[in-house]
Amino acid sequence: MKLERRSAPVSGEPVEQPEKQESKGKKPVIVYIMILFSAAFLMMAWSFASHQRSNTEALGRLQSSVGAIQEVQALQEQIIQLQKELSEAEKQVKELQNDAEYQQSVQETRDRELEAMNLLYTLQQRYSAQNYEACREIIDRLETDSLWSALNDNQGSPDAVTSPAERYRQLKEAAEARLAEAAEQDK
Repeated sequence: MKLERRSAPVSGEPVEQPEKQESKGKKPVIVYIMILFSAAFLMMAWSFASHQRSNTEALGRLQSSVGAIQEVQALQEQIIQLQKELSEAEKQVKELQNDAEYQQSVQETRDRELEAMNLLYTLQQRYSAQNYEACREIIDRLETDSLWSALNDNQGSPDAVTSPAERYRQLKEAAEARLAEAAEQDK
């Protein structure tokens, strides 16, 4: 205000009230500043809202990623469990296969023993009937198929006088001797 007084004319002219002019001049500045603040506030609010939306979307993506990772971990645990179960099942299958092979081997051995015992019985019957040619065929079959090896000394009962293997050797020698005698007589 001091500046206003100095600039006022010294002659008695009425001094216009500059305060009214200043108040009129200050109003547009205040309105302008209010508009600027309002615009800045609106821009900040818009920026905040878009940031919130962006953050919400990013958070949603992160949550879905975490969910996907958890699903993958759950699947990996299931895969590990299934691999353990598969390994155990493969062990059981291998054990069963080994057992089946053993049982098959035992069965084949018993079948060979049975066939050899049947042939030994037939050989004894043919020898008793003095059919030495049939004895020769049975002996050849026992020798060719190696069935005679299925006749062991342990097959006989404890009460038996001779074992099946010993009886086979006796019958074979006797049948061959009779065949040799028959061959000499035919000459």
